[in-house]
Amino acid sequence: MKEKLMRFMQGRYGVDSLSKFLLVIGVAAVVLSSFTGGNIAGRIIYIIGWVAIILTYFRMFSKNYTKRSAENQTYLNKTYKIRCWFAKQKNLISQRKVYHIYKCPNCKQKIRVPKGKGRIEISCPKCRTSFIKKS
Repeated sequence: MKEKLMRFMQGRYGVDSLSKFLLVIGVAAVVLSSFTGGNIAGRIIYIIGWVAIILTYFRMFSKNYTKRSAENQTYLNKTYKIRCWFAKQKNLISQRKVYHIYKCPNCKQKIRVPKGKGRIEISCPKCRTSFIKKS
C-alpha cells in the first residue's frame, strides 16, 4: 500500500509550508463553525474551511512544480517577520531554563548570565556599566 502511494505521489508537488498552513486554517475553521450553531456566519466559516482543505489537497496533488513553489515562496516571504518573532520567543524560553537575561540599566542591552551563581557583578559589554544582580 505504501509503495502504491509513493508511486501515485511521484511527480506531484507534495506538502509544503503553505499547504500545512492552509490545512490548519481549514480544520480550525470547520471546528469553529461547529461551535457557532446553524446561523449564516457558521455556514460561511464552514465553507471557507472546506475550501482551504480542498485547496491544500489540490496543491499536494498538483504536477505544476514551478507555480506551487512560487506560491510557497511568496507565502514564506510575507510571513518571514512573524516566523522569526516566534523563533526568537522559542529561543528565549529555552534559554531561560539555564540563564537569567538582564537589561543594562544604562544602554538597555540584553545580557545573558548563567543561573545559580549567587549575587554577581555584571559588566555590560556594550557600554561597560557595572551593576549587581542575583543570578
